[in-house]
Amino acid sequence: MNMREHGRISAAALSVLESIGARSPLAFGVTLPNGERHRIGPAGEAAFHLVLHDTAPLFAAFARGHIGLLEAYFDGSIDIEGDFRAVFQVAAESGFDRTPHATNRLENEWHELRHANRDPARAKANARAHYGLGTPFFSGWLDAPLMMYTCGYWPEGTTSLEEAQRNKIDHVCRKIRLAPGERYVDIGCGFGGFMLRAEETRGAVGTGVNTTTEQVEWLREEIGRRGLAGRLAVREADFREVDAEYDKVVSIGVLEHAGRDQLPEVIRAHARFLKPGGLGMLHFIGHLGEHETELFIRKHVFPGGWIPALSSVLEEMERCGLEVIDIENLRRHYAPTLDAWAERFDLRWPETNARDPARFDERFRRIWRTYLIGCAEMFRSPAGYTHLFQILFSRGNVTRASYPMSRAHLYA
Repeated sequence: MNMREHGRISAAALSVLESIGARSPLAFGVTLPNGERHRIGPAGEAAFHLVLHDTAPLFAAFARGHIGLLEAYFDGSIDIEGDFRAVFQVAAESGFDRTPHATNRLENEWHELRHANRDPARAKANARAHYGLGTPFFSGWLDAPLMMYTCGYWPEGTTSLEEAQRNKIDHVCRKIRLAPGERYVDIGCGFGGFMLRAEETRGAVGTGVNTTTEQVEWLREEIGRRGLAGRLAVREADFREVDAEYDKVVSIGVLEHAGRDQLPEVIRAHARFLKPGGLGMLHFIGHLGEHETELFIRKHVFPGGWIPALSSVLEEMERCGLEVIDIENLRRHYAPTLDAWAERFDLRWPETNARDPARFDERFRRIWRTYLIGCAEMFRSPAGYTHLFQILFSRGNVTRASYPMSRAHLYA
């Protein structure tokens, strides 16, 4: 590439970055491959500095928007010095990460063609790509001992991730009025944290349904180790495979894995798991309005995943004869959950890397820090449209006798 071509590319990339800076609340710096240094954005000290080692990120920024820059960072063509969180604050508040880009839309469609969850075998492979990374990996940064990999509940006075996750489980148990001896199904039960605490605190009888082999095997051993085989069980199956009707249904962080076109059948399965008159909880990440799911998340973190609109979920619930009793938005609770995960992830990274350097390499670290820290800032941002909903529902309408007339029982 001659100097003139390099200059044109640099100018085009700088124009992209300067347009971000014009809408950014923070200043940042850029060092180009030829050594040129630029300060971009409003007055004040630069919150972070982008160091571009070659011309590839310049092409990427111009051709693929924020995805191009992210992947250049993953590959080491860009280093970021300074406040990593501030990168995502700038992207969110400038609107750069939400700017429509034709290339990104095409890539998202191509991803859907290759990784859609229509086929249960494909859905299983997608789940294992993420959740199959192994219990030792997740136990390093999730809460101990429950290992809940979903948004915690942080009412005033909550001081730890462990407390926030116990709060969340107890909050759900109160919402569905889970009682001793009741049979419930935990759809997508993960490492079984909800089941273990619900058995301890409520005396309920639980069945977990999980498509990830590694989690199922670990949880079966844990149930046996605790001597709870008569109270708890886990079944390796797709979420759509309904085996029985239960008194209560719990679905925490599962709906995001239904896939773009599978929402109706997954909601239908939730309804079929529930006895007439029974209560259920649907806890999921959802959009306000119809939006594409972020390509970075689908491509690098959750293949096949799709974040549905709240309105779409409600429409499907209505079609299945489910009455919506209450909706709570816990968006603000996700940022401190992700903050805690990211802090622990960084703390335990040397051990994670040493366990399997080929699998948990520098590229993996960069992708996962982007995921954890970027999502924390997404949920923290006042400009975002991604939220965390808990929908309390029943199969058929509740009565004055079957459910309290106020929320007072949730906080007693």
